[in-house]
Amino acid sequence: MTSKAFDVVVLGAGAAGLMCAIRAGQRGRRVLLLEHAEKVGKKILISGGGRCNFTNLGARPEAFLSDNPHFAKSALARFTQHDFIALVEKHGIAWHEKTLGQLFCDGSARQIVAMLLAECAAASVDVRVAHRIAGIEKPDRFTVHTDQGDFDAAAVVLATGGLSIPKMGATGFAHDMARRFGLGIVGTRPGLVPFTAHVPDIAGVSLEVEASVGRTRFREAMLFTHRGLSGPAILQISSYWHPGQEIAIDLLPDIADAVKFLKRRRHARPKAEPRTLLAELLPQRLAEVLASTEPATLKDWRVRPTGTEGYAKAEVTVGGIDTAELSSKTMEARKVPGLYAIGEAVDVTGWLGGYNFQWAWSSGWVAGEAV
Repeated sequence: MTSKAFDVVVLGAGAAGLMCAIRAGQRGRRVLLLEHAEKVGKKILISGGGRCNFTNLGARPEAFLSDNPHFAKSALARFTQHDFIALVEKHGIAWHEKTLGQLFCDGSARQIVAMLLAECAAASVDVRVAHRIAGIEKPDRFTVHTDQGDFDAAAVVLATGGLSIPKMGATGFAHDMARRFGLGIVGTRPGLVPFTAHVPDIAGVSLEVEASVGRTRFREAMLFTHRGLSGPAILQISSYWHPGQEIAIDLLPDIADAVKFLKRRRHARPKAEPRTLLAELLPQRLAEVLASTEPATLKDWRVRPTGTEGYAKAEVTVGGIDTAELSSKTMEARKVPGLYAIGEAVDVTGWLGGYNFQWAWSSGWVAGEAV
């Protein structure tokens, strides 16, 4: 076997690619992990404000959006959030839970990348950065063409992510390669992304709301920005939103009947101005803007976004390689033996709060088990 021949070439050293390479290496496979950037795990390093929101205690299939809502079940069941927590603890990394089951490092996201690289080293994974991939061919075995030479393998794993945050090096490479091998793509759009919208110019004001599109709803904080709306509730609902749709926002989620509530307040304080009464319930700047609106509107404030802030500000890509093309147990392409796709490249998108990392760990692990 030449130095350029491997059992498996994993393309992309993000969360999914690293996990896949580790598991394959642990199984005795000869693994090459290629990354086009100058270092591995760039998205891991910036996540969670630099502390890496590495999973969520509530990770479950219902927290993932896909054309096939059942697809993620197998991988999530076979490598769970508890399995990843055990790995973190094995490496002595201290962590804590924030709101809604979100787990973060006490220290730095660098600890997670160091942990994954240590596992790669222990599994004899050949990790190479700054390798730009020009293409893939499959006459018999796969040949991966790069700007630093060609590599040949029985299996190739597409783990280069989606289109979100292009300044971090994101590209449509995995989707392009999937198309070249005849795999279908579910239409992509930015997910977990702020909205652009015509809303009151009160940038910096935030409050807890319940935001909904259709039957999907999230209760978390919302933030007014210079361009529209952001904050966790908005990022969450954005993954379910399609252009032209309205979003409904309950500005008073703790009050069942805003009309009755404000009537009682007015009766108790007849001389108080509406904005004064409203400021007891809402941030003052927002209360001033909404003082003349009908109280019922506060429970069902409607906004029709003009768009989103796009992939530049999106945390994830919704859509991707069609799950109908892949085995849910192995992530292998049904009609291209030896070709696998994992992580954000696939049409599986998690909620905000560590879910997308868990999908990366889970899908990477099951592919690593199979290659």
